[in-house]
Amino acid sequence: MTQKNRPTALVAEDEPILRDELVQMLKETWPELEVVIAVRNGRDAVKQFELFKPDICFLDIHMPGLSGIDAARKIGHRAHLVFVTAYDHYAVQAFERGALDYLIKPIEKDRLIDTVRRLKNQLSSITPSENIESILSQLSMKLSEKVSEKLNEQLARQLPSQLPTQSAPPGLGLPQSSPPSKGESLLWIRAQVGQILKLISVEKIDFLRADDKYTLVGWHNDLGEPVEDIIRTPLKDLVIQLDPIRFVQVHRAVLVNLHSISHVVRGDNETATIHLKGHVQTLPISRTYLHHFRGM
Repeated sequence: MTQKNRPTALVAEDEPILRDELVQMLKETWPELEVVIAVRNGRDAVKQFELFKPDICFLDIHMPGLSGIDAARKIGHRAHLVFVTAYDHYAVQAFERGALDYLIKPIEKDRLIDTVRRLKNQLSSITPSENIESILSQLSMKLSEKVSEKLNEQLARQLPSQLPTQSAPPGLGLPQSSPPSKGESLLWIRAQVGQILKLISVEKIDFLRADDKYTLVGWHNDLGEPVEDIIRTPLKDLVIQLDPIRFVQVHRAVLVNLHSISHVVRGDNETATIHLKGHVQTLPISRTYLHHFRGM
């Protein structure tokens, strides 16, 4: 980052009232920050970014013409990105685009103060090209022990008595799934994004893909729409917890639900590709695991 007397920011929000509110809240929580420009759509955000080269961009995800996600693709790692959205399920997309953080509307002052603190740390020590693992580590740290305990209490009251208990480490934003009792298979997986705790039924999971220390869970919601969430439990730990009749390992980094497979296409060198129901992406089958599909 170019050394400046004051850090600079761009705000992109299509709702004028919300845009003005965010600018005002930034002035109150971070007086040293200079908001050099506030725009109403993604195209203007990209155009004004090239002109002002701000250190930070606050991008609304839903904007006419060019979304915040698309604007982030064009800005890339040249600035620290913070997404603003009314829907928490866009968090994964935000982090895939290298976002440092994301804010849920209506923005709470305490939550913005937390983001400002994180941005100050980044501006003083780390460049915008910070990798996804570091970003997720910061996300996991932002949940306080009090919030995690409250979520666990709510979960305990809502779940049926036969559901295996899964305890999250205090303050951890991406909780691990505890192993089921001996002789039982895992029934649910917990995924946490911000302060939202999702309880994913194993039956709805289509695939699991290893991502370094984390696991990407591909599943479908009640509307049949594909959803992806990240959990901290390594894939190698999930393999031994899931029902082997339903879930099969097809690659050292991929586990698939056999009920979710649409068809398999054989490739060269004793490999193949899995096509899933309702998912655009495909999954690889390595030579080691091709024997599962010999009869197909």
